[in-house]
Amino acid sequence: MAVFETHSQDETAALGEQLARTLSPGSLVLFTGGLGAGKTAFCRGMAHALGCTDEVSSPTFAIANVYRGPQPFAHFDLYRIHTREDLEAAGFYDYLDMGYIVAAEWSENAADILAGEDAVRVDIVRTGDNDRRITVEGGAL
Repeated sequence: MAVFETHSQDETAALGEQLARTLSPGSLVLFTGGLGAGKTAFCRGMAHALGCTDEVSSPTFAIANVYRGPQPFAHFDLYRIHTREDLEAAGFYDYLDMGYIVAAEWSENAADILAGEDAVRVDIVRTGDNDRRITVEGGAL
């Protein structure tokens, strides 16, 4: 487990870039953290490092955003996902099987379902207006 402190969205995104460079196709990254913690900023950095060309935004209403690039990236919001059937219907496992790197915000809402998954777990805690404490477990950072 590694703990990092960031002091801006750019620093949070840079940490996402750093993590993405350690991942291989089919990797799963599970995020926890409150509203406005910086999960999407972190994913923005991941997408950049993976060479994705699409603009990264929160998948809140879409459930999943898919970004094209040399290493495709699927970005999920599990806020309204509570069953394995919901995950399957959203294509969650399909993207993993196709070799996409998959990031899932609000993974605590599907914690029981995802408990056995081989995943990097990222927890982001807001410690100030621009400050974050980011804990990465299972990653090579």
